[in-house]
Amino acid sequence: MTRPELSELDYLREVERLAKAVTSAAAGEQWYADGTEGEGPLQRSVNALGRALLLYHFPLDGCLEDEAERPQVPLAAVAIIRPDAMPIGTDETYSHACARLGVEARPEGWALWDTWVAGNAKVTMVVSVVDTTEGLLTNWAKGRNLLPVMPLPSQIAQVHAGWTGWASIFSPYGKRKLGLNGQP
Repeated sequence: MTRPELSELDYLREVERLAKAVTSAAAGEQWYADGTEGEGPLQRSVNALGRALLLYHFPLDGCLEDEAERPQVPLAAVAIIRPDAMPIGTDETYSHACARLGVEARPEGWALWDTWVAGNAKVTMVVSVVDTTEGLLTNWAKGRNLLPVMPLPSQIAQVHAGWTGWASIFSPYGKRKLGLNGQP
């Protein structure tokens, strides 16, 4: 039986899935994650593996070799618009929002990235990388402060001055920079 050829990203996801299975199985063991000095090499390795499982991999997470040299995008917030799902509080239809943003309505939708350029100039990037945005949201929901790398020019449909104002989900970085994390 031959194994299917995995893309680099699928390979990372598979390794992460298997590592989670190992640490989940170990979670039932008395020695797992207790910091015991007397643990053996296997226990130390499994404990280290459990501590290293810190993120869900997604396109543009910067983990792949071809992404390593690309700069991170300092996101304030993100939103996803789709034909069947618009941000809460948005009265616009998907097709009207696309027309206002100057992009073609696509069945898979668009991601809106609120960020800064040249210091503090606010811009919204309309990007096709909805899967990246979903990966960011998954990590942010787990308290992981991750930022994506810059999309390819072909993945950036429009850049607009200012932020859209739609009910966006703030990044941990954006909350900190904007003073929205409850700290002075």
